[in-house]
Amino acid sequence: MASMNVKKGDTVVVLSGKDKGRQGKVQGTMPKAGKVVVEGVNMVTCHTKPRRQGEEGGIVRREAPLYASKVQVVCPKCGKGTRVAHKTSGDKKVRVCKHCGAEL
Repeated sequence: MASMNVKKGDTVVVLSGKDKGRQGKVQGTMPKAGKVVVEGVNMVTCHTKPRRQGEEGGIVRREAPLYASKVQVVCPKCGKGTRVAHKTSGDKKVRVCKHCGAEL
């Protein structure tokens, strides 16, 4: 799998599926699977069983991973979903917006 353009803490917009158009912050990435977990997006209900004495079981809603190709990084300057370009500044490789050239 090629390296992902999305990192933990990025604000992303969902491009397709039931949550199309929704924005959220990336809570975690799974580079080997090519998936990301986005806050408040792709919510699923999980039936949990009490594992310890005194622990509550029940139905819990949580975020499920979705494919990184379904999300696009939101540029902080222009506020739109953008493709990520890479530029070298000095000896560091930085991610920049394809539209306005702002650093991501």
